[in-house]
Amino acid sequence: MKLSELEYDLPPELIAQRPLERRDESRLLVFDRASGDIRHGRFSELPDELERGELIVVNDTRVLPARIRLDQPPGEVLLLERVGQNGLWEGLARPTRRLRPGRRYGPVELVEHLGEGRWLLRLQGEPAGETPLPPYITEQLADPERYQTVYGDVEGSAAAPTAGLHFTQELLERLDVERVTLHVGLDTFRPITANALEQHELHSERYEVSTRAWERIAVGASVLAVGTTTVRVLESLARGAPLAGRTDLFVTPGFQFRRVDSLLTNFHLPRSTLLALVMAFAGVKETQHLYRLAIEERYRFYSFGDAMLIR
Repeated sequence: MKLSELEYDLPPELIAQRPLERRDESRLLVFDRASGDIRHGRFSELPDELERGELIVVNDTRVLPARIRLDQPPGEVLLLERVGQNGLWEGLARPTRRLRPGRRYGPVELVEHLGEGRWLLRLQGEPAGETPLPPYITEQLADPERYQTVYGDVEGSAAAPTAGLHFTQELLERLDVERVTLHVGLDTFRPITANALEQHELHSERYEVSTRAWERIAVGASVLAVGTTTVRVLESLARGAPLAGRTDLFVTPGFQFRRVDSLLTNFHLPRSTLLALVMAFAGVKETQHLYRLAIEERYRFYSFGDAMLIR
């Protein structure tokens, strides 16, 4: 596909800067792939949209307090992933040009520059920084728990699996839910800068699925994946991947889905691998139409924005 097909113009005021007071009061755009029907509703109505006894699969990762401010020089370190014992992590640090390996900056010792702003570093103690909100959210978050899902309990992500932010405990009790874990790295959200989609390198992310969970998912009559991270786990396992490991599965148009029957997702950034995955599931032209419609209907976009159900 052409990278231009991943572009769209979004009015800045449609970038949601804060979560709604109640999680499930976000809007829900419903697209039926078979009929082409489109409906508009509320996320709280999700159970009424499910007609085939769907098994809802969520990603139960939690976001680390991963943003650590630096005083001298002024900057920050963003923890990405624990890579070994003795407090070793991989992270992003800026301003990279003014930082030196072997130096300690607050609780962080920079060990080795890995390129592109990435560092091998040693952290003193456990992560105790700030919630790492995406750069397009410019307002301070009053309650850091609003950037966590209500079911997240396995700490390890640098960013939230945002399709799950809409769920409340009351809503979950009305659904048949199973869990997988994929720890989200920032690379998932990195814009595609290569000249062609197939030239983009997608770094791997850690995942784990219990035997019991996969046994249920593998035989489910209809599986609804909550978010693109869940899709990558399920489709990796459907292709013979082990129940725990790393996946660099890059889902693009033309991909053959083997286990995901429906997708619940937020509205993603242009020129992103997440948007390419949605296009693979719903169709390129269909996704472009849905995004134009969402903009016309003034849906809220990105992490704290509204949701879309593709059946």
